[in-house]
Amino acid sequence: MSQAMHVVCPSCDAVNRLPSSRLSAGPKCGKCHAALFAGQPLALDEARFARHLSRSDLPLLVDFWASWCGPCKMMAPAFASAAVQLEPAVRLVKVNTEEAQSLSGRLGIRSIPTLVLFRGGQEIARQAGAMDAGSIVGWTRQHL
Repeated sequence: MSQAMHVVCPSCDAVNRLPSSRLSAGPKCGKCHAALFAGQPLALDEARFARHLSRSDLPLLVDFWASWCGPCKMMAPAFASAAVQLEPAVRLVKVNTEEAQSLSGRLGIRSIPTLVLFRGGQEIARQAGAMDAGSIVGWTRQHL
């Protein structure tokens, strides 16, 4: 029997409980019926980030970025490609540091882009600088 996991819906932020064996079976939210995994990064503000971090059992890979940052824009397609490869084992999210300044300050984000990997609500790895999709996937799997 597989272990039950909590997964926060990317559309309505409802917490869904499902067996870990069903993560790859195209599960849908029990509240809004949206797909729980879309194979693309999810843009989060501070409140939604806090909910996904604290209520989901999935590891969270966060791309801290800003719209004016050239390397951030260059890495965006690679991060999106990594989402296709890493979901549903990992939730990939993007946090705009200009819109989430207090969160960025609390987490000590000093340069962008910065990737931070969380598991169980705790930071387990951090990497500054742009990376290609293969490097993002490899780095993430190495730390899980």
